[in-house]
Amino acid sequence: MIAAPDRTPLSRAFFARPVLEVAPDLLGRVLVRNTPDGPIELRITEVEAYAGEVDPGSHAYRGRTARNGVMFGPPGHVYVYFTYGMWHCMNLVCGPEGMASAVLLRAGEITEGAELTRQRRLSARNDKELAKGPARLATALDVDRSLDGTDVCAGTDAPLTVLTGIPTDPDQVRSGPRTGVGGEGSVHPWRFWTANDPTVSPYRAHSPRRHRT
Repeated sequence: MIAAPDRTPLSRAFFARPVLEVAPDLLGRVLVRNTPDGPIELRITEVEAYAGEVDPGSHAYRGRTARNGVMFGPPGHVYVYFTYGMWHCMNLVCGPEGMASAVLLRAGEITEGAELTRQRRLSARNDKELAKGPARLATALDVDRSLDGTDVCAGTDAPLTVLTGIPTDPDQVRSGPRTGVGGEGSVHPWRFWTANDPTVSPYRAHSPRRHRT
């Protein structure tokens, strides 16, 4: 018999740990997004860790700004950023308050509310692609900057919460370079994913953006 996912919300203590502990431990957890149209649930299958001011790949590498302030804590809150002028991406803040770090949610499997996500992800060829990539995940869950700073430990009625689920067996956790991160930050194998899961996004190395002349 396959055990049912644990519906217990993750505590703030879960997030109040070093980012490299939290990131792989998020695999298999269930993210719940409560919307006016009903709940959406996602099993997390791929993440990336960002270690703040000691990590050249992090938004907080050069210190605190109005944009990245949520990354500095307290843990257990959502950091949402807008990128390329069109997409949102969602992170979960972790570590001790005052030391910026967060885990980017890169991909997952929609386990409830797929009919709601299909309305937002019309280009998805199948349900495995609904949240296959960080921008797709945020789009599918209707996450934007209005949810920046949301407390995922505030209770199951909050807009976003994270349930215990069924943690991925450590033997099935894989790691490698982060997608699209260049420079000194490219050397860190801080992308974690569930082995052989069809919802995991393909790896892409950093490619500098070309500027028009």
